[in-house]
Amino acid sequence: MNFPILSAIIFIPLIGALFILITKGNQKNVEKNSKYVAIFSSIANFLLSLFLWFSFDTSVSDFQFVEEKKWIDGFINFQLGIDGISILFILLTTFITPVCIFSGILSIKYKIKEFLIAILVMETLMLGVFCSLDLVIFYLFFEGGLIPMFLIIGIWGGPKRVYSAFKFFLFTLLGSVLMLVAIISIYWITGTTDVVKLLDIKISQEYQYLLWLAFFSSFAVKLPMWPVHTWLPDAHVEAPTAGSVILAAILLKMAGYGFIRFSLGLFPVASDYFTPLIFILSIIAIIYTSLIALMQDDMKKLIAYSSVAHMGFVTLGIFSLTKQGLEGSIIQMLSHGLISAALFLCVGVVYDRYHSRMISSYGGLVNLMPKYAFVFMIFTLAALGLPGTSGFVGEFLVLVGVFQKSVIAAVLASLGVILAAAYMLWLYRRVIFGKIGNTEIKKMVDLNKTELYIFASIVFLTLFFGIYPEPLLNTINVSIDNLIDKYNANINFHIAQTNN
Repeated sequence: MNFPILSAIIFIPLIGALFILITKGNQKNVEKNSKYVAIFSSIANFLLSLFLWFSFDTSVSDFQFVEEKKWIDGFINFQLGIDGISILFILLTTFITPVCIFSGILSIKYKIKEFLIAILVMETLMLGVFCSLDLVIFYLFFEGGLIPMFLIIGIWGGPKRVYSAFKFFLFTLLGSVLMLVAIISIYWITGTTDVVKLLDIKISQEYQYLLWLAFFSSFAVKLPMWPVHTWLPDAHVEAPTAGSVILAAILLKMAGYGFIRFSLGLFPVASDYFTPLIFILSIIAIIYTSLIALMQDDMKKLIAYSSVAHMGFVTLGIFSLTKQGLEGSIIQMLSHGLISAALFLCVGVVYDRYHSRMISSYGGLVNLMPKYAFVFMIFTLAALGLPGTSGFVGEFLVLVGVFQKSVIAAVLASLGVILAAAYMLWLYRRVIFGKIGNTEIKKMVDLNKTELYIFASIVFLTLFFGIYPEPLLNTINVSIDNLIDKYNANINFHIAQTNN
């Protein structure tokens, strides 16, 4: 394809943001035109990413639609390309962004123009992460996303927004400093930061452990893994609804993608060595944060802690280093992106009407908002992994993969499924059933048309991929096989080298 489709997908949102930036006139017209531009550019980008998916050759493991532009000659190339793993995250990003824009239009009451610019810039930076084939370019996109998210939390967040924004920024930035040092070290060792070349270069075993830990320091914070997860509940609680959606649905997945692409791809020996550590941290995250979720009285905090638990399944699947585990971890990330986004939107719906996130403030909403109760029920069941929803497919494959590696780890991780049922069903019962909390609640109205359309699209995808996950599995199948083959070949090479 001669057309630079990946560059177009990355920079269309940025072009939309620039159009909004230069929009002039009275405030009412500026806000109206800004909304139209944001909606048009985000939906156009989603349609273009669908075309990319349909044009993608699922029988080839090599990177496709590769683009390369010399940037800093002899050091950094602006190189883009996708495989079966990255294309699904591109689709998730371009789907979630219009959802965030519609949510922001409904709930943001001031500086809407600036908010839409931040969301569109955020989309460009996130898409860049999934398309980058150069470590330096990846790092710039990966860290660049901190700035718009910092502004989204700090400007449009709740009462403690400044504290939460700085905590988010400092945690994630400090975690990534070592990754930058590692990228410079990789260039010093190999003479390149080209990901395609690096995947074929066998980095010396003595370097792999330190490089792996440096990348781990960044990805573990961003995912987040226990015990560096404490920034996430604060960020979610204070962020506006759209901010929580983009944070849970996409930002956390960038770290999971990084584990697959770089930790396994570039440092296989170190990944094999540190797998027991990952298993221990993941199981603690699943059980510990699920128990904390059971104790929450704030709906957003409960869902935030559940996200940490679900990401524990992701890291288990990735480092099981089995086909089912890796496929399950990717589908789990995609599924969690949809379900967690929907759950935060559900919280946003009642918060916009009553301005409280406390579970105790509600009760009996099924009598007042039956459509909302039905939608909330579907995502509650999906979050606990009910068969027939996308949440089940990912968790089941992860557990199958982990079982092949460690029976004990699989059994302990299964406790997370039971605990998820406990905290999600208890949340649903307290909010939806029972007696109506107070007379003010009686004034709340059911979902409007825009909210119904947003939820209907996510419900459709959650159920469709829960019943028929074949399109996702077909897309990632060859890329996963290639990753595992290269991983095993690298391990065998280093074992042979050690024996000699």
